Order: sequence, then structure tokens, then C-alpha cells
Amino acid sequence: MNAAGVLGMSPSILKRIYDSGAGAVVTKSLGPKPRKGHPNPTFVRVEAGGLNAMGLPNPGAEYFVDEIKELKNMGVPVIASFFGGSVQEFAEVAYTLSRAGADALELNASCPNVAEELGMLAADANNVEKVTAAVKDQTKLPVFVKLSPSVTNIKIIAKAAEWGGADAITAVNTVKAIAIDVNMRRPILANVTGGLSGPAIKPIALRCVWDVVQAVNIPVIGCGGITTGEDAVEFILAGATALEVGTAVMTHGIGVYKDINDRIASYMTENGFKEIKEMVGLAQE
Repeated sequence: MNAAGVLGMSPSILKRIYDSGAGAVVTKSLGPKPRKGHPNPTFVRVEAGGLNAMGLPNPGAEYFVDEIKELKNMGVPVIASFFGGSVQEFAEVAYTLSRAGADALELNASCPNVAEELGMLAADANNVEKVTAAVKDQTKLPVFVKLSPSVTNIKIIAKAAEWGGADAITAVNTVKAIAIDVNMRRPILANVTGGLSGPAIKPIALRCVWDVVQAVNIPVIGCGGITTGEDAVEFILAGATALEVGTAVMTHGIGVYKDINDRIASYMTENGFKEIKEMVGLAQE
């Protein structure tokens, strides 16, 4: 799948991602109301990746209902990513997106742009469990909870999501980072800090997948720095049963999904695997 926020706002582009080899598509993170996001500059290329501080710009969940229906009419499996500023908002957005016909929901529990009621949601196990449970009360769809790598113990947070009823864990979102312009002598991003993505965070994301797989009894979706088929195989061997690819689209183009699929297939042939599930978690054994 594409990672949330990567080419996720237009049905036509999401359809292209699906046609390029993704098994499903993930929408931009959608909130309870339209949001402009942070002012420019919001993105900068850095060593081995990208740094973004978009601020969750989105048209609101209600607006995106028709887009989800359009994608479904095109035969595209859709995972709707969403966020809220309170338990109530998370639940309401989940209900709206479920009604739109999404196949699954990805609860963005790793966003710093939440209201004071929840604080830094990703680092609070009690609130992660509470929000997940509230969302599950509003939908019969599978709910994936996307976690942050910037926590003391990701196993505890993942377990809390599972206790709240999560059907899968997505590990992980971006890593908080900064870039400074030496000529202007000030941070490049208007928001000062942003989320680091791309190859630079792959070892961190891989470790998070490894830890989460040990902590929960639900599937884990690997996300973070996956660029090649070899990267993908690493995540599968660590225990991921599905993958999300984001920043690699920027550096390798939309054909990266087919390239990764082809390399996974050739790896399986070379090593005598007939099904992906035979590879999942082998490195943990």
C-alpha cells in the first residue's frame, strides 16, 4: 500500500497507485473538518530521505466520502486514514468513513496535531486504548492503529491498541527531526520540526516492527523507509504481513510498487517459498 499522505488526495492518483502494483490504497489522513495545515515551506529533502511538516492539510472526512465511493466503484480496495482532536472526534470521523464504504480504517495515533484533551496520543497507552475502543464502537470495519517510533516502549503502546480492539498495527509513522539552513541561519521548515521519512528511518522502523510483532497477537503492517524489494523482504522476515511504501515514490516513481512486488516474487522463487506467509516472521524464530 501507499503510506498515508503520499499521493492520497485524488481518486485518479490513488487508482494509478493501485494499477502500479499496490494491493490497496491509503487515503490522506482525514479529520473532522477541513484543515489548511502549516504554511510553506513544508517539505525539504535531507540525507537519505525527506522531512515534512504538512500539518495534516485535508478537506475533511465528509468531503472525502464521494472520493471513497468513486474509488470503490473503480474496484480499488480503500483504507481510510483518519485523525481527531478528541475521543469523540475520532469516533465521529470513523463513523463517517465507514459509511462511505471504506474497506478498513487506519487510525492515525501518531500525529502531534491533536487537541489538549489527548496530548501526544502516540505516547499515552491509556489514551490509545480509549480512542481505539471508541472507534471500534462506531464501525465493524477492520481498524489499523498507526504508531509512532518516538515513544519509550512501543510494545506497551501496541498492546494498548490491541486491548482497545485494534485489528492490526501499522509500524511506524515518521521520526521527529529538524533541518537548518546555514545561510539563513534558521530552520528550513516553517513549523521548525517535521517528520523524517525514507531510507534514513528504515532500521528504526524495522526494529519497531520486530518489537511490536513480539508484543501483539494481531497482524503488523510495516512502514518506514521501504524502497527496494530487499527492504520489503526484511520487514516480512521481521514479522510484517503487509507493507506501506511512501517516500520511495518520490525517489523511484510510482513504478516502485511493481518493482518491489517483482523482487519479492523473485526472492521467493530463489529461496523455495510458495506463499508470503511462509516468510512472515522467519527471522524471529
